[in-house]
Order: sequence, then C-alpha cells, then structure tokens
Amino acid sequence: MNFHERHVLVVFPHPDDETFGKAGLIAQYTQAGTPVTLVCGTLGQMGRNMGKPFFANRETLPSIRERELRNACKVLGIADLRLLGFRDKTLEFEDPEILVNQVQSLLEEIHPSVLLTYYPQHGVHPDHDALSAAAVTAVARLPITERPVVYASPVTKHARQELGPPSFELDVTPVLNIKLAALQAHKSQTEAMLKEWEAKIANSSVAHEEMMKSLSHEAYWTYPV
Repeated sequence: MNFHERHVLVVFPHPDDETFGKAGLIAQYTQAGTPVTLVCGTLGQMGRNMGKPFFANRETLPSIRERELRNACKVLGIADLRLLGFRDKTLEFEDPEILVNQVQSLLEEIHPSVLLTYYPQHGVHPDHDALSAAAVTAVARLPITERPVVYASPVTKHARQELGPPSFELDVTPVLNIKLAALQAHKSQTEAMLKEWEAKIANSSVAHEEMMKSLSHEAYWTYPV
C-alpha cells in the first residue's frame, strides 16, 4: 500500500465519520507526508448523543461537534478542513446537482490522486449515501486522466457478500494510538462507548484481544468510476 500520494480528498457528511473505521488510513497518509483535505457536509446537529453525562443540548451541539472535529483533525494531521454547511439528516433531500457541484469544485481546486468516501448505497445512513453518491458522480465527470482513485468504505453488514472481497485491508496497529486519540476527540459521541469498551476488556484478555483486532483492521473497496 502506497501512502505517498499527491493529495487525498476525504468526503464525509458528519463529524466523526472520518474517524470511525477510517482514521488509520488517514493517519498513515498524513504521517507519510501526503496532504489530506477533509470535506464535512454537516455539523451532525441532529445527532442523538449529547455526551454522558450530558454536556450538550440541541442548540450547543453543532458548535461542540465542530470543535471536536477540529481537534480530531489536529490529531490525524489533517491541515485542511472544509465545512459545506448543510443540515444534518437532510442531504438526501438536497438537489443532487448542488452536492455534486460542491465536490466537483474541490476536485478541480485540489486535484487529488485519491478520494475517500462511503461506498454509495452501502452507507446505511441516508446522508452517507447521498454525499458519497455525489462524490463519485463528481469524479466520473472529470476526464479519465484526471480522476482520482476512489477508495470506498461500506457500512452495511453484508458488504463482502454483495461487493466481493475488499480491494485492500490494512493493519493500522502502527497508528492505533492516533486512531484512539481521534475517537477520544469526538467526546460527545464516543465517551460513553469508550467507557463501555474499557469495562468490557478490563477483566477479559480475550475481549481485549478481539477489541484491538477490530480497531486495528480497516477494509476498503475501490469504487469503479
């Protein structure tokens, strides 16, 4: 796996999408000196998690999640964050051309060699599917010689059955500390989950081994464009 790329464009709809399941790959790119631009479609203002114990409410959650996202970017080495400003849980209702044009303008500005997003129709969340579909459409509109390779991350449970084996799988153990720190940066969304993990593995070496194996493994499919 070559982590030395001209530029990587990461396109996800919510704060923390860049971290769950993808932080290892992103961290390996940035550690190799590859510039990464993160596009975040919304501020996740409709998320149900408000911290545990609660420290956010519906009014304060957007600013909190933006701050958490910026902190996670620092951890991951992402120097360029672009916020599209759409409202959480509404991307499926946006004019698809508006979403495509947003991504296309960034493709033309940045000229990435890799684009990382969800696998369209395998994102589970409607926002995931809407923005990833816009991203691959934008790539397909570029001349073939200018198109970045698209690495897509599915969320559906039966992805391997429906899509076949992944194009590549990564052991991200060398950057696992960075991945865990990025998870911790999204405190409103992950604090309760991380405490549950700690309790689960505290007295079980088997549970600890399974958890580390899961966190250290990432899989991606090359999307055909």
